[in-house]
Amino acid sequence: MEVIYQYAWLIPVLPLLGAMLVGLGLISMNQVTNAARKLNAAFIISLVGIAMGLSFALLWSQLQGHAPYIRTIEWAAAGNFHLNMGYTIDHLTALMLVIVTTVAFLVMVYTDGYMAHDPGYVRFYAYLSLFGSSMLGLVVSPNLVQIYIFWELVGMCSYLLVGFWYDRKSAADAAQKAFVTNRVGDFGLLLGILGLFWATGSFDFQVMGDRLAQLVESGSISNALAILFAILVFLGPVAKSAQFPLHVWLPDAMEGPTPISALIHAATMVAAGVFLIARMYPVFEHVPAAMNVIAYTGAFTAFLGATIAITQNDIKKGLAYSTISQLGYMVMAMGVGAYSAGLFHLMTHAYFKAMLFLGSGSVIHGMEGVVGHDPVLAQDMRLMGGLRKYMPYTAITFFIGCLAISGIPPFAGFWSKDEILGQAFQASPFLWFVGWLTAGITAFYMFRMYFSTFEGNFRGNDQKIKQKLKKAATIVLELETEEAATPVFGPGAMKHGELEAHDSHGHHSDSPHESPWTMTLPLVVLAIPSMLIGLVGTPYANYFEEFIFPPSETLAEVMEKTAEFNPTEFYIMAGNSVGIALIGITLASFMYLWRKIDASAIAEKIKPLYELSLNKWYFDDIYHRVFVLGLRRVARQVMEVDFRVVDGAVNLTGFFTLVSGEGLKYLENGRAQFYALIVFGAVLGLVIVFGVT
Repeated sequence: MEVIYQYAWLIPVLPLLGAMLVGLGLISMNQVTNAARKLNAAFIISLVGIAMGLSFALLWSQLQGHAPYIRTIEWAAAGNFHLNMGYTIDHLTALMLVIVTTVAFLVMVYTDGYMAHDPGYVRFYAYLSLFGSSMLGLVVSPNLVQIYIFWELVGMCSYLLVGFWYDRKSAADAAQKAFVTNRVGDFGLLLGILGLFWATGSFDFQVMGDRLAQLVESGSISNALAILFAILVFLGPVAKSAQFPLHVWLPDAMEGPTPISALIHAATMVAAGVFLIARMYPVFEHVPAAMNVIAYTGAFTAFLGATIAITQNDIKKGLAYSTISQLGYMVMAMGVGAYSAGLFHLMTHAYFKAMLFLGSGSVIHGMEGVVGHDPVLAQDMRLMGGLRKYMPYTAITFFIGCLAISGIPPFAGFWSKDEILGQAFQASPFLWFVGWLTAGITAFYMFRMYFSTFEGNFRGNDQKIKQKLKKAATIVLELETEEAATPVFGPGAMKHGELEAHDSHGHHSDSPHESPWTMTLPLVVLAIPSMLIGLVGTPYANYFEEFIFPPSETLAEVMEKTAEFNPTEFYIMAGNSVGIALIGITLASFMYLWRKIDASAIAEKIKPLYELSLNKWYFDDIYHRVFVLGLRRVARQVMEVDFRVVDGAVNLTGFFTLVSGEGLKYLENGRAQFYALIVFGAVLGLVIVFGVT
């Protein structure tokens, strides 16, 4: 087994190698590389498959009790300062490697069907491979500096993939929004890293935590400074894991192809934030105020995402706000000290959310045959309905995902979410209430999504709905065009009037169709862990908690806690969470399946709340006015200062030099008598001045 650890560095390197070779082929022999589409895809998928096999071998070795393994080399040294780079394999790393590689592998298989007719097919695979490599490199990093390097690579890859269809203005804008928003959080993370190093003299997670606690206890640094450093570090996960107030980029990231939406939301970018909180747990747990900030930020984000998701009509954006909400649960768990529960939900969520996103992509793929390659129409649930009889595999797997995320036993989401709620109740009944209420809203909006998409009558050929949606999209496009202060980026960017033409492209059927096996097979495979993987963390035999527990605890302490399991408490807490979920499902059934309740009438009665949810709590509008338009005004003022003051000073200097030169050239005539006259005049002037004084 030791040999596997010595070659563990291959896990991030293999996908990187695939991305490099295919990327070089695209640069040097573009036509030949694009012609060998299937060969390139098979090559990249095979490398990720090998990395997945190695990851499973490492996980099995760690399960068998192998000690954590670390291998480093000295990367930089200056005096007493030494910075090492390398990789580490412990329980958390092994688990994350398996999650990332399995989801990435299945997403790549799915991509072959989804992107089959896209001219950027090979380029997309290269980006996917680079994205997976960046996340895997982040997971195995042994210190905070190396994590930061791969952290930025993950952000760069998300920019490339969200803006993959950069010829669409919305995609280009979404990529820029994701990049800029994440830079805000990353700047805070960088300041936090530098502050912690200044205080502790180390980039090692455990060393930083221990030294920071000692320094605060001895009074060497103030508690306020420790809180500041911890919160600055937390800003990184706030941006990456789309927590309030930096959550606004994630729904817009749906402009990228659906496979990358699944990868971002399940196992890579958003998971990186929760993973960093887990890695930095030795620092956070010694700063109670920071833990409270983390817990309440997560709770509010969970509620915020859920309340926005209930009114979304775009199937992918509904799932995006669902991801924001579920990430809030994980962050809240970390804040209340439920370390294992948060990571358990990260694992279960990765599988059922990947399945849900890939299922939405399957729906979109089927709808495009009816409405054309227009995301405005293909992704809107108001044009769907009755898809279960056309797409049975997609429907049943999506239904399983809805049950899992709603917390219905024995599906995976029930065990992980219930454990979070149970530990939240012990820490703060208020946080438990927010999480409990959010669980009910989650069940409502997920089954609203399922019933609107797969049940009832198919509405894809309803011309009235089509015209209404196209008209609304045209109005939005006109408003965006009027507000834009800069030209549209990207070749062939969509211009006014192209929306209607775009609709007709690809229309060839009056009914949707099931996706090819390359798309349905990953859905079926992901349905298995979505149903069963939660069983490794039941309170009766919590194998997950015995494997993943906080660095400050020992296995004996964990075993002692699990032995104190009280079935009565569990049944009460589980009954409450399942009860609120069933209420949400029942309400969704009455409104969207049986149509016993008029949803539009309810929306009219609570119009302010409905508008608040529909407009995403107005955060996008506020940010647009304050930051986008505000910064544009500042930029114009700076340009004015630059033009009038800076350029004016330079121009004035040049003018003065020109005038003085023109004047002096008449004085420099080469006549000695004239120079003597000037000297005499100067002396006479001095005599007069000093004589008067």
